[in-house]
Amino acid sequence: MMIRTKSQIALAAVAGAAAVALADPALAQEAAGEAVAEPAALPVSAETAYIFNTLSFMIHGFLVMFMAAGFAMLEGGLVRTKNTTMQMTKNIGIYSFAGLMYWLIGYNLMYNGVGDMGGFFGMPGPWGAADPIVDGAYQGDAAGYAGASDWFFQMVFVATTASIVSGVVAERIKLWPFLIFVIVLTGVIYPIQGAWQWGGGWLADAGFSDFAGSTLVHSVGGWAALAGAILLGARTGKYGPDGKVHPIPGANLPLATLGTFILWLGWFGFNGGSQLAMGSAIDVTAIATIYMNTNLAAAAGVTVAMVLTQAIYGKVDLTMALNGALGGLVSITAEPLAPSPIMAILIGGIGGVLVVLAVPTLDKLKIDDVVGAIPVHLVCGIWGTLAVPLTNSGANFGSQILGIVSIGAFVFVASFIVWFVLKMTMGIRISDEEEAIGLDKAELGLEAYPEFGRGSQAL
Repeated sequence: MMIRTKSQIALAAVAGAAAVALADPALAQEAAGEAVAEPAALPVSAETAYIFNTLSFMIHGFLVMFMAAGFAMLEGGLVRTKNTTMQMTKNIGIYSFAGLMYWLIGYNLMYNGVGDMGGFFGMPGPWGAADPIVDGAYQGDAAGYAGASDWFFQMVFVATTASIVSGVVAERIKLWPFLIFVIVLTGVIYPIQGAWQWGGGWLADAGFSDFAGSTLVHSVGGWAALAGAILLGARTGKYGPDGKVHPIPGANLPLATLGTFILWLGWFGFNGGSQLAMGSAIDVTAIATIYMNTNLAAAAGVTVAMVLTQAIYGKVDLTMALNGALGGLVSITAEPLAPSPIMAILIGGIGGVLVVLAVPTLDKLKIDDVVGAIPVHLVCGIWGTLAVPLTNSGANFGSQILGIVSIGAFVFVASFIVWFVLKMTMGIRISDEEEAIGLDKAELGLEAYPEFGRGSQAL
């Protein structure tokens, strides 16, 4: 079970390796220039482990940050041209607002003194940490990593959660009510439920396991988006009075495909970085295994989605294939280390099945999800969390269900309340006229493709 408690975030294996390194006489002999027999596995020093652990947080964090670009490109490709600028604006706003809120209140609410608050949340306040560098020298550190690197890695996760919401409510939501919701989600809602498990709270004590966030990140974004979609309503013309579904295709499938590949790449940081250490051979080997299983699950999700859409509709649906990749990735995120390659393929493949089945189910319920994020992140997030006990002997189905239900109920209800307050005060939906001309003109006055419809006249 992976718990991101600040006092536990350096794995026992790393601490053990560092202790051996400091106590091993062979290391002292080597430092003195004396010849020593080459050991089978030479442990690294505490400072070296500190460097590699910190580097892991930063490099994997860079990859997860790049997922923000992936979400922007995916959403930009799956909306109509008249709403493209709005999706770009929302996504850069999400990353920025989330970063500020997680520094101002979110990190400490998630990690600072959760045990002292009954295991439900920590003490909010601006993040700050004293690193073990005094007069330019490393002084030793129990945590085993630079505090700012951990903050950065955790921050890009919360930004991912908010990005999930953006695509679901696209093409009919006002900008500022949406960004206000992002502020509440990233500053309060996400950190509170995160404290329950990754902060060492009551769900961690109950045995709930979620390695990299199938529930704590992806399902949270899905539940928040579902609440918003219900209150917001469908796009005009999406559903006919006879119940018929009218497809509204995206404008740029190459862009959506690029976004999916960027997300796929970023997921190696998402899952690999959640090993939370890189200061030993054990950790690096685990990260390599995580990369392999992550890639296998995504590939299986694509393959199954392509085969199923060919079988059901007579043609392969690219958008289903793209979401099949993401569904496979979300499914393996709850436990990317323990599964064998065959199990990783199975878990990811089932994610692909769920995506193909869930998309038309939402349409039957008249829940308009522009990019298919609810099937990918909510449905596959639930499946991935339930699948953990299949490969991880330390997990059990009772604890997994408890985590899914408790987090789902809290996030959905809290999000619904926030969306409802915004709807009753500011309003969250644009007018029919504004929807017809597009959010780019109506809300921003700036089109993504201004030359469209103007012939070949020079600008």
